[in-house]
Amino acid sequence: MNFKSWDFKSRDLRDSTLQRRDGAGHASASAIHAGSPAHARGRAIAATKQGYAASRGPVQWAIGPGLGAALLASALLLSALAPLQAQPAAASKAAARPAAAAATKAARTVLFMGDSLSAGYGLAASEGWVSLTAERIAKTKPGWRVVNASISGETTAGGASRIAGELQRNRPAVVVIELGANDGLRGLQLAQSRANLERMIQAAQAAKAQVLLVGMRMPPNLGKEYTQGFERNYRELSQKYATQLLPFLLEPVAMDRAAFQADNLHPIASAQPKLRDHVWTKLGPMLK
Repeated sequence: MNFKSWDFKSRDLRDSTLQRRDGAGHASASAIHAGSPAHARGRAIAATKQGYAASRGPVQWAIGPGLGAALLASALLLSALAPLQAQPAAASKAAARPAAAAATKAARTVLFMGDSLSAGYGLAASEGWVSLTAERIAKTKPGWRVVNASISGETTAGGASRIAGELQRNRPAVVVIELGANDGLRGLQLAQSRANLERMIQAAQAAKAQVLLVGMRMPPNLGKEYTQGFERNYRELSQKYATQLLPFLLEPVAMDRAAFQADNLHPIASAQPKLRDHVWTKLGPMLK
């Protein structure tokens, strides 16, 4: 598919959180030498940042006629993830508690490690796709429970730093990893993001857990090399470690503008069942 122009048009938003949790000392886009490909990507990221104002009102956007559904939704999502504070997803934790309380000591656990999409940003505790998945598991998969350890604004570095503790606390049989979008928005090196995801997969498998890797995609204004490399990370890691792979979480709602909240960035409650069903195509068969 050939992609043409993609652009955000909105009021300026000054974001002081761009360099938060940017990995092990790696420079953000603003620190990359001028004239390099990375610098060009940094300028694209800065332009994208200036194009959203989720805290000030709906985003206005213009899309070239060649833009595909998957990358559209990714671009919308990525614009929202950076300014979110890295606080535990209280709503998602509240949704997970009933399942945990009802579980027996012998119950097997599905552990979700993700960002604002998995944390249920802007939704009631029971409305997010992870909570809906927990409800389905309770009804159709006796002996399983869900723990949602997702955090809004999370990066792969954050996930890699938390995975050992979550594995020790929850002893999961299945780990769902939905991370990477914030890395792309910050312009982090693909190798660093890949290394972080690899650490998470290795840790989960060392703990005898199955892994479902849930991918994201970058908007084309970050450059062909970066966007293709970003997608390739998920695919190659899944192949290397024989994990399950869902290439793009937002695929079912990508082109439906009405499926997003007023910020035009996060899916609304009525869109969450579509995400649940999309993930279930890979997750359901893992719960035996």
